[in-house]
Amino acid sequence: MPKVTLILQAGEYAVCRLLPSEPVPAWAEAAGFSSVTRTTDELSIICAAALVPANIHAERGWRLLQFQGPFAFAATGILSSVLAPLAVAKVGILALSTFDTDYLLVKATQLDATVRALEATGHTVQRS
Repeated sequence: MPKVTLILQAGEYAVCRLLPSEPVPAWAEAAGFSSVTRTTDELSIICAAALVPANIHAERGWRLLQFQGPFAFAATGILSSVLAPLAVAKVGILALSTFDTDYLLVKATQLDATVRALEATGHTVQRS
C-alpha cells in the first residue's frame, strides 16, 4: 500500500445540508477550502464552521486533512491505504476528491486516534 503525507489544516469545518433547489450561498464561496456538491436530493457544502450561519442544518466539529498530491488519475490505492487503518481504529470519515488530490474530514474528537492510526501504518501527518 502507498504511504502518503497528509496535511492537517487549521480550524474547524462544518458539513451543511441545504435543499437541492437552493442557490449556493455567498458564505460557501469564501476564501479557503470549501466544497459544494449538488445532487437531486441535496445541496451539500463543506466549509469553515465559522462561516456557517446558525440557522443552517450543519454538523460542526470536523477537522480537515489534505493528502499531499497531486496524484495521477491512474494511481490506485491512495485513498484506501488511509481509510483501511482508520476503519480498524473505528474512526468515522468523510472523504472527497478534487482534480489534484484527496481530502479527509474526521471529527475533532477523533483527531488523536486518526493521527495515531495513520502514523502506526507508515503515513505522515503534518500540521499546517
